[in-house]
Amino acid sequence: MKKILILNGPNLNLLGVREKGIYGNQSFEEYFETLKSQYTKIDLTYFQDNNEGAIIDKLHEVGFAYTGIVLNAGAYTHTSIAIADAIAAITTPVVEIHISNVHQREEFRHHSYLSKNCKGVILGFGLDSYRLAIESFL
Repeated sequence: MKKILILNGPNLNLLGVREKGIYGNQSFEEYFETLKSQYTKIDLTYFQDNNEGAIIDKLHEVGFAYTGIVLNAGAYTHTSIAIADAIAAITTPVVEIHISNVHQREEFRHHSYLSKNCKGVILGFGLDSYRLAIESFL
């Protein structure tokens, strides 16, 4: 059975209540239930943390055993060389995703330290960006 981890970074625990015009009205936990019902033949797990070190620890934990990792590192995308290094160090492919089209937002969001170490990047499709990333592993 394929094992895919969805890994969310800082502030994504507030989906459904923060900046609804950008991120929508649905919590990630609600959306995750939808994904699990769509992908019953995949061992789909979810982890969210606001701390950079916890994200790195999770990448190390699953990064040699899972089929794929769907990573929304939030603002760490634009600041974390440490997460980029963790992605480079593991063998499990990572797809970087963003809910919004970061290229339509502030200039600092246009650069990702992670992308060069990822299998691909999906952005701008709302929460459906997660589903599209899962599909890339099938």
